[in-house]
Amino acid sequence: MINLKNGLQRSIHQLSVAVVSAITFSLGSCTSNTPATNSASKQLQVVTTFIPITDFTKAVAGDYPGDRLRQRAQVTQLLPTNVGPHDFQAKPEDAEKLAKADVLIENGLGMEEFLDDLVKNAGNANLKIIDSSKGVQTISTAAFEGKKQDQAKQIELNPHIWLDPKRAIHQVENIRDGLIAADPTGKEVYTANAAAYIAKLQQLDREFTQKLQPFAGKTFVTYHDFAPYFAQSYHLKAQFLVGIPEENASPADVKRVIDSANNSKLKTLLTEPQAAGNPFSALAKDLHVQVGNFDPMETASAEGVQPDYYFTVMRQNLTNLETAFGSKSTH
Repeated sequence: MINLKNGLQRSIHQLSVAVVSAITFSLGSCTSNTPATNSASKQLQVVTTFIPITDFTKAVAGDYPGDRLRQRAQVTQLLPTNVGPHDFQAKPEDAEKLAKADVLIENGLGMEEFLDDLVKNAGNANLKIIDSSKGVQTISTAAFEGKKQDQAKQIELNPHIWLDPKRAIHQVENIRDGLIAADPTGKEVYTANAAAYIAKLQQLDREFTQKLQPFAGKTFVTYHDFAPYFAQSYHLKAQFLVGIPEENASPADVKRVIDSANNSKLKTLLTEPQAAGNPFSALAKDLHVQVGNFDPMETASAEGVQPDYYFTVMRQNLTNLETAFGSKSTH
């Protein structure tokens, strides 16, 4: 009788341990898995095209290294940082990125001509596309000599709006509004992040206005035609050797650059880091001037996808531009 009672107690104890263990395992599983799933579901997946658009978007989305408190979305750049929109050749994996994305953000104005086919191949009916150029005041440009296109497309819109801080502010506002539309519950985060970045752009604009005012009306020379918005914003004129990087300069192009350099008494011709070789070397030698850089940020090194990279490069462009006009300032 005693043995039977003891055996029954042992069985009840073993059953209780098994039940408690099962409940503990079940609760542990819920604790470890649920937050990760919820976190992933809340993270808006955003794809950007190239450097300046990535910088602006990361600023608004709060995607800064080491700062996840302000991060509302995960931002991924479509193009490799060392490949610009002029040279990009889409691959099947690029369509896959868009197939998994919630939002695609582009510069617009024809800068990303490859996107139409890529979006179509992605087959993502829910993909929201934000055109950051919407409503931005544009500059029409005559068709570049030698560029094959239909007669009806003889007039284009220059797409390099990001190089003017005033227009960059408009782009940031478009990105902010687009992200809010895609993720309304993140409105407070997107609004605060955008306001902080816009304040930096306004300060940059004030710096450019002050430091370039003495050179109003002067012409500077770049390699390709990326600077008209910047020049217009600061009462300057921009001349260029070729319309797009893939073109070869004609004798008329060379003469135009020489005349501009002489008329403005330039000390420097401004090439760009993306240009192959040194296209201004012979011209600079003939003109007895130096060769500097004005970086349009169509490509960059790995750090180019961080929001503050834009300000670093633009301030360096300002310094190089002052040098081209003959300023001896070292700031």
